[in-house]
Amino acid sequence: MFRRRHTVALALLAALALACDGAAADPAPTGRPKPSPGLPSSMAALGDSVTAGFGSCAVFVACSRNSWSTGGSDDVDSHYRRLREANPEIKGRARNFAFPGARAADLPAQARSAVDAKAQYVTVLIGANDACADDVASMTPVRTFRGHVDKALSILRRGLPKARVLVVSIPDLHRLWRLGHDEPAAVRAWNRGVCPSMLANPASTAAADDERRDRVAERIDAYDDQLARACEAYGGHCRWDGGAVHGVRFSLDLVNKGDYFHPNVKGQNRLADVTYPGRFTW
Repeated sequence: MFRRRHTVALALLAALALACDGAAADPAPTGRPKPSPGLPSSMAALGDSVTAGFGSCAVFVACSRNSWSTGGSDDVDSHYRRLREANPEIKGRARNFAFPGARAADLPAQARSAVDAKAQYVTVLIGANDACADDVASMTPVRTFRGHVDKALSILRRGLPKARVLVVSIPDLHRLWRLGHDEPAAVRAWNRGVCPSMLANPASTAAADDERRDRVAERIDAYDDQLARACEAYGGHCRWDGGAVHGVRFSLDLVNKGDYFHPNVKGQNRLADVTYPGRFTW
């Protein structure tokens, strides 16, 4: 959920990222694995830097091998790894199209990539960057946000009519501020420009700053409401997480100590735990 202007500088570390990245971190499947009826044999992840695993590796860039969704690292019990244990056919068939800075406007293009990949299971986590604008006035309007989400889901419905789609709620950024606003290391990190609409002037409890944070929290709640409604409108093959991610009572030990914003490995595991569907019967 890192802001767009940071992604240019992060690109300088891209070569190093290869050492800690690798999507599913599995070779392409060989032979003919045993089929597992009822479980998806391919998957794709759509979203922003959280799903891209940003900040979860030794190098401070996207690290999709630690993604809660498609990660293949032994350190994260991702959806992909859980599925692979039950269905070997999915091995090497997990694609992560999420990237740092992505907003709802980027979701349709990611959905097209999922269609091209013929994914049978698609996870969607989007919206934090739409709220993490330079200021409250610059946040994506709710109606615009819903339009982008509807477009992306329509692409998935047309291109992957039998695929299961999991839509995940947005993490509670207001709770993050409450946890860290009196933590000096977090304040220093946030003062470098992390999610300014919520985290600017992090140590301030002035009425104007509290009101600003409340408005960002309300916008995130509105986005979550629209995500739930969009999934309901999609039909039977879409499942909403019921606000599970937003409701996680996390602590600062679930975020990395570089930006005090993105989940670390422990945080990625927590996301996987609260979102994994278990049975793919929808």
